[in-house]
Amino acid sequence: MQNGIHYRTCHLCEAMCGVAIEVQKGKIASIKGDEQDPLSQGHICPKAVALQDLHEDPERLRKPVRKTADGWQEMSWDEAFDLVASRLHQVRSEHGKNSVGVYLGNPNVHNHGALMTTLPFLRAIGTQNRFSATSNDQLPHMLASLEMFGHQILFPIPDIDNTDLFICIGANPMASNGSLMTVPDIRGRLKALKQRSGKLVVIDPRRTETAKLADEFHFVRPGTDALVLMAMVYTLFDEKLVNPGAAERLIRDVDLLHLACLSFAPDAVAEHTGLSAEAIRQLARDLAGTRKAALYTRMGTSTQAFGGTTTWLAYCLNILTGKLDIPGGVLFTQPAVDLVALGAMSGQSGHFGKRHSRVRKLPEFAGEYPASTMADEILTTGEGQVRAFVTVAGNPVLSSPNGQRLDQALEGLDFMVSVDYYLNETTRHADVILPPTAALERSHYDLIFSLFAVRNVAKYSEALFEPGSETRHDWQILLELAHRLEQARKGGRLPWRAELGWQAFKRLGPDPILDVMLRTGPYGANLGKASKLVQPALDLIMGILPKRHPLQSLVKLSPLNRRWQNLPKGLSLSTLKDYPSGVDLGPLQPSLPDRLFTRDGKVQLAPRRYLADVERLKALLEQPPSNGLRLIGRRHVRSNNSWMHNSKRLVKGKNRCTLMIHPEDAAKQNLSDGKQAQIFSGGRSVVLPVEITEDIMPGVVSIPHGWGHDRPGTGQSVASAHAGASINDVLDDAEVDPVSGTSVLNGQVVEVKVWQTEAQREPA
Repeated sequence: MQNGIHYRTCHLCEAMCGVAIEVQKGKIASIKGDEQDPLSQGHICPKAVALQDLHEDPERLRKPVRKTADGWQEMSWDEAFDLVASRLHQVRSEHGKNSVGVYLGNPNVHNHGALMTTLPFLRAIGTQNRFSATSNDQLPHMLASLEMFGHQILFPIPDIDNTDLFICIGANPMASNGSLMTVPDIRGRLKALKQRSGKLVVIDPRRTETAKLADEFHFVRPGTDALVLMAMVYTLFDEKLVNPGAAERLIRDVDLLHLACLSFAPDAVAEHTGLSAEAIRQLARDLAGTRKAALYTRMGTSTQAFGGTTTWLAYCLNILTGKLDIPGGVLFTQPAVDLVALGAMSGQSGHFGKRHSRVRKLPEFAGEYPASTMADEILTTGEGQVRAFVTVAGNPVLSSPNGQRLDQALEGLDFMVSVDYYLNETTRHADVILPPTAALERSHYDLIFSLFAVRNVAKYSEALFEPGSETRHDWQILLELAHRLEQARKGGRLPWRAELGWQAFKRLGPDPILDVMLRTGPYGANLGKASKLVQPALDLIMGILPKRHPLQSLVKLSPLNRRWQNLPKGLSLSTLKDYPSGVDLGPLQPSLPDRLFTRDGKVQLAPRRYLADVERLKALLEQPPSNGLRLIGRRHVRSNNSWMHNSKRLVKGKNRCTLMIHPEDAAKQNLSDGKQAQIFSGGRSVVLPVEITEDIMPGVVSIPHGWGHDRPGTGQSVASAHAGASINDVLDDAEVDPVSGTSVLNGQVVEVKVWQTEAQREPA
């Protein structure tokens, strides 16, 4: 790599911040924000500087390793591929295709090469026992998008740069840099909101970093957000504030939603939620009365017992108050590579509940079962039991509930392989670890997070460093395994046409495919003067062809669609290489009804699965408010799940893995600040130092997500030295949202007491 400044996108979270990396003598000299990046405009968070730590980490694996009686031993790539393919094929042949399980972690969505090769890899394995981080995260948003708009990744994005009221519930974008809302420099954007006399409202069980900037803050009891939102819906109807605006002609079943909310007057829900009835009414009035406004929910509302219904109601509130598809409200993006339209064209807009898991009968979503049932499928004997397992860029032992049980399950597998460059709490159970190249050794394009950005942008980054000759990209690893598994399934040899296809895919790699996607997308081919001749002829042909003819879909997706005629054109991979800081494609724009993928072309305001859950919500209302301590997670701007704790600069300073507890609750349990407390539930427990703070609601305690690096046999010394404890070692994997199948990571009841060592305990 040449000395000088190189421009990239930071891949460590959803914000897509542009970075300027200075290289001197083949080493990283500095990492700064790229002021020319059209989305981040020079902003970076502390994680970006840690790109250097991850790249240079001496504990990062560079060659395949296998577990032996004498410890981990390096092996060649050919040996590794042969061993993994033969063992997976053996298990599949002896016990059936569903005897192999697969888990995909969230780093895969930051990697266009891995995304493009995951599908052929999964097809080659052929299992129905697929899992991912989705059901521990954003599944309720995907389900609501599928049910209401017809596509699982068609998310309404808050137009935060133009809104005058931003209501944030169960989200902390100051720590996350946005989530399902790609928004670098959220502090600057919130400052701009206030400068134009706008208002920020935050509702959360904890006074978060975002809440401390709010004009208005309300505590809410974990798991009761659906009651708050339903009472807001009630207020809109009761005070005749429903006004969907321009989207009204596209909305179905407003009357059904009205009937559903009748039992949830603000006075009826106030005691349960912790918000006064008048505060709830005023929230609804403010949302309805502010023309440019957006209501945004995230992890705190997703990963709870009513995650599905809460997310649906949040979408409904934006729609009922006329905020859908208007500037300053919530809008759909138009990315350069339109995975939404591509998926719909190929029949992959999403599905839910086509089949159910073997043990607990939990519904699949997009072909994946809930992560909460992984251990069930491994530990429960019988036909279809998972006996071999594949993890790709994931650490579910720390990121899924009841991690200790999953630990036990993985330990008993017949075979396990992990595609990962760290020996972590999950991969330590593997028989073989296949380490991919580091992120700075491969090209980068954000296929996924461009779908969620608060502004349409496109940016391609070339590899910053040349990968070593003994390394493999993750797309190469997945393709090679898929190829060998297909060969094994066919008796060792594929038909020559199929073999040519595999070889061509391996030679091409992801970037030429990306180039085709860019050229044929909305901002692609520029016909110039020829468009005056082509367009009328094309219109004539399209008028003759049947509505569902494949060419109709191709033209709708292509730059020839009249809908795109005012968009900038000529986008390609070579264009993006000429603009290493990225290309600004413009602000989010109204796009309905063209952007809808429902069968009747309308927004489904009251899908039946949510209406059916109203009875469960009524039952919650009929119960007395819980007196137990409710556990919630939290996140810090210097962290992201479990995979950044081996960076010294990110974990240094004050211990962040603490138990946050309100002074009233601490006094009841005789807890002192800084002393150790035991948090336990159902025989599961962890021990953490106490942090007493009025920033958390009485009756609520908080542990950060992603820690717990004290398990033996890992290879991350920095993380182990700052081990903390895993919140998921306390959480019960039996608790899931029945509507969506999402893990309940927020709102489970726990007990807390002073920790005593064995020596301190009195004899029974």
